[in-house]
Parts: sequence; structure tokens; C-alpha cells
Amino acid sequence: MFEPHAAPTRNIKNDVLSGLTVALALVPEAVAFAFVAGVEPLVGLYAAFMVGLITAVIGGRPGMISGATGALAVVMVALVADHGVEYLFATVVLMGIIQVTAGIFKLGKFIRMVPYPVMLGFVNGLAIVIFLAQMESFQTPDAEGVLQWMSGNALWVMLGLVALTMAIIHYLPKLTTAVPSSLVAIVVVSLLVIGIDLETKTVGDIASIAGGLPDFHIPMVPFTLETLWIILPYAVILAAIGLIESLLTLTLIDELTETRGRGNKECIAQGTANIATGFFGGMGGCAMIGQSMINVNSGGRGRLSGITAALALLAFILFASDLIEQIPLAALVGVMFIVVIGTFEWSSFRILKKVPPADAFILILVSGITVATDLAVAVIVGVIVSALVFAWEHAKHLQITSFINEAGGKVYELHGPLFFASVKNFGEQFDVHNDPDDVVVEFKHSRVYDHSAIEAIDALAERYLKANKRLHLRHISPECQKLLTKAGDLVEVNVIEDPKYHVADDQLG
Repeated sequence: MFEPHAAPTRNIKNDVLSGLTVALALVPEAVAFAFVAGVEPLVGLYAAFMVGLITAVIGGRPGMISGATGALAVVMVALVADHGVEYLFATVVLMGIIQVTAGIFKLGKFIRMVPYPVMLGFVNGLAIVIFLAQMESFQTPDAEGVLQWMSGNALWVMLGLVALTMAIIHYLPKLTTAVPSSLVAIVVVSLLVIGIDLETKTVGDIASIAGGLPDFHIPMVPFTLETLWIILPYAVILAAIGLIESLLTLTLIDELTETRGRGNKECIAQGTANIATGFFGGMGGCAMIGQSMINVNSGGRGRLSGITAALALLAFILFASDLIEQIPLAALVGVMFIVVIGTFEWSSFRILKKVPPADAFILILVSGITVATDLAVAVIVGVIVSALVFAWEHAKHLQITSFINEAGGKVYELHGPLFFASVKNFGEQFDVHNDPDDVVVEFKHSRVYDHSAIEAIDALAERYLKANKRLHLRHISPECQKLLTKAGDLVEVNVIEDPKYHVADDQLG
């Protein structure tokens, strides 16, 4: 499905170097997302450190990087603007509790319900989002503080440095894989800019990253029901977005590394990390597809890569802020552009004409919604549309044939699934008034899948009862028999021949 750059097998050196590379790329992302959420840069940096460290240590997907993300930041804006940052911290704690609960109840397995076209749309949509996020680096404030697009010499310098970064990342692995090419590119471009004193935007132009260790404090909010009703909707939305993005990223990393992560364990890890983050002044977070791709493509496979990234980020905050702030943004933009190229599933253009039109539509729909709104909405819409398409297509598979048997009775023989989408067609096939007094409905080649189907059978039995005609329901499942309230003793079952299958119904144990 997805083809990563060739990377060495897991070892300590690869994990440490790839983790350092990821840490450098985390700095501007965390700062930018903090600004999006309307909080101080250190709130984003602390979240990247704590969420990254905890999920690396106890998470279900070694090699996956977590931290502050834009998908969560855009939801936090209104909460911070209306109620302040302390309410955000309380919300992040509640968000974590919800995520831990999801993991305990093993809800992570439901990520398997995401169809392949939705997964492709998710990947392509996030690639576009990552690309668009880099566009801010090509803007500078004018005299009045309004952002304007770069032009002239500043633009050419920026483009040249981005191109140099991308060239090093692309071509260096052909010569050696001893060190991550992304790390080499950042170092080379930084030394070039500092050495010849090039005028270009640096990390320090965004904000200062200097700070101390995060302090423990309980969110300063009233512990009342009113507070709960304020933060609960935000916490639920943030928990859902965080888990969806984390579990889909986990699936992607599984594909890249040909290994399998543990979704429910990751849910618990993400929740634990967010609970801790809320008590230490962080904005919360989840898995980051861009940094995870950097890590995997740089050789990071083990937990040590994520631990290194988190600890290196903390070291930058405590000891090396002056040095890190000199890194040109162009180098980090170049790294992220390579991530975009590697993340986007280019083959989707080729397969659009080969797959069913509905799948092509879903792929494009999910990509568009991911860019326009957020990942959670896109995936939920994609799954719903996929389910509706599936139901519509399978509703056509129910075929009913009828004939008169040797006793003069009429037999209706069903072929195909009977469920909510096919019950209307089912009900229209029976001619109750003109049928003989003895009617048989044969379910041997059909399956009853949900409660809508049971209700349709029940309604059919009632129609024949009112017409004073005898209806025989043959080879219907035992579960379905128990739920049929109107058919009574009209149900006939040949136990020996009766197929063993189960009805998906909420009333069953």
C-alpha cells in the first residue's frame, strides 16, 4: 500500500538519531499549534514533550510519534477564547479519562471498520493539510503586522534552501544510511545559513522556546456541574479526534513497518498522556502522522526513538533554546515537504478510474472534508457513506422466486440477505389477497441480519393472519423465531437441515 524510504532495521543508533531529527521538526509545529489554540508556545511544547514521552513508553505502537496537533488545536480555540486556558487544562484531563475508558472497553478494534477508500482519503487529506500548514512559512508581516507573501530575494532564498534540504534528504540515502538524511539536511542547511549569514526566517522568528520544567498544578476551575457541562462537549470531541487520528496513524505505521500495533493499548496510553498533560500545563495531543513518517523513514522503529524525541525537545527548552532558534524554517519546511510526498498516495490517481465510482467518490470526499474541517468528521462521514453504499448495493441482492407446490400451496423462495435496506423490497413481493390459503416462505438460501428484517417478517405473518391464511416460515434461524411475536405456531423449522447462523440484534445476548 504505502512504500517508505528504505530504512535500517531497529537499533539504538537509528532510534536516537531519528528521535533527534523528529525533535527538531516538533519545535515549530508545537509552537504553531499553540498559537492556533490561542495559548502560549510553552503550552504546546510541554504537550509535545509529555504526550510524546508517555505514549512512547507505554503506547501500543513503537515508532509512532505523538504530540500537539492541529486537528485538536482548532477545536480548542473557542474554549480558550470563551473560558480561558485553565478550562482547557481541565478539558484535556477529562479527554484523557474518556480515552482511557475507550481503551479499557477495547473500542480501538472498531478502527477496523474504516474502509480502504476512507483510509486513502485520510492519508491524502492529511498530506494536503501538512502541505498547506507549511505555507505560513512563506509569509512575513508587513509594517502593520499583516501577513504578506514573500517576494523578491527573500522568496528565492527560502525556495533555494527548501530545495537544497529536499535534495539532501532524497539523494543522501543513495550514498549512505549511516545517519538519517533529514537530520543531515537540517544541520547542513543551518550551518550554511549561519556561515554565510543568509537573511531568512528562523525558528526564533516564530517565538522563543526557552523555559523551565513543567510544574504540576490542578486546573484552577470551579469543581461544579456547570464546569462539567462546559468542558464535557469539548472533551468528547477532542477524545474522538485524538483516538481516530492516533489509530489511523497506527494503521499506517503498521503498513509501513509490516508489523502490528495494539490499538487498545494505544488508546490507554493516549489517555494517560493527556491526563498527565492537563495537570502539567500542556494542551494535550495525539499521534502526529508527519513526525511519525519522519521517524520511520529515518530508521526509528523502537520506543527509544519516541523517548529520544521527547527528551531532546525538553533539552531544547531547558538548555539549547538559543541554538535551536537559529535553525532556518526553510530546512524544516523541506523536511515536511518530503513527508507530504511520501505520505500522499499518488497511486490513487491511477486507481480512480479502476475502482467502483462510489469508492472513488468516498476517497475524494474524505480527502476534501479532512482539509476543510477535521479528521474526525471526515472519517465518520466516510464510514457512514461507505455503509450506506454497501447497504444499497446489497439490498439489490435479495431475489424472491415463487411457484405452486404439489399440494396447491404457494412457495416464496428467498435468495440473498434480508436486512434494513432490503425489507421494503421484501414486503412488496407478497400478494396476500390473491395467494392460496397455504403459503410457504423458504429462508434456506437467505439470511436474516437485523431487527428491521425480523419486524418485516413479523409484519408479513400478521398480514396473512388477518387474511385467514396459513403461513409457513421454513428454515428460519432459532434466534429469529424467538423474536417473532405474531407468527406464533406458524413457524416450521427442520432442525436437521436448519443452517446455523446468528441474527445481529440488540435483543440477543
